[in-house]
Amino acid sequence: MSRLDLASDRLKAALDGLEQTLGGRGGDEAALLQGRVADLEVERERLLEKVALLEEELAAQSGLTEDVESRLDGAIGEIRAALGRS
Repeated sequence: MSRLDLASDRLKAALDGLEQTLGGRGGDEAALLQGRVADLEVERERLLEKVALLEEELAAQSGLTEDVESRLDGAIGEIRAALGRS
């Protein structure tokens, strides 16, 4: 399980706990807690979007890294071959 999954599960558990707490609270306090739950849900969505963007960036950089690695391996091979010929 990834760190994102663990964090998401913890956030969901916290939200569930807050929702359960709302059932036994007075009106003003319940409204405050409902507002907090809504804020946490918005933050969760924002973080999930950010993680998705970071995953896309990682995938793009991984492809670039593989390309650079391949080119370096080729250049090293050519240098070794040239040194072996002299």
